[in-house]
Amino acid sequence: MTVLYCGLLICCFMCLYRIGRGPSAPDRAVAIDILGIVIVGFCGLTGLATGKDFYLNIALAWALLSFIGTIALAKFLEGRGFDE
Repeated sequence: MTVLYCGLLICCFMCLYRIGRGPSAPDRAVAIDILGIVIVGFCGLTGLATGKDFYLNIALAWALLSFIGTIALAKFLEGRGFDE
């Protein structure tokens, strides 16, 4: 389990680096989306390690909100409104 946590932590730092130094807005948007996936992974591993399903509920809610946020950000970067 520790190896998986370390791997996710390394991925987290790489995403934060890409968010800070990304050459364009779409690169930053992809890094934010991947960071959300990494956070869902942290919640899933914590749920498996502790045996509590509360963390899996958080992971599911985070995944749904991350998806909606990514779609909204993609539409904004494209220049379209939210109702199109």
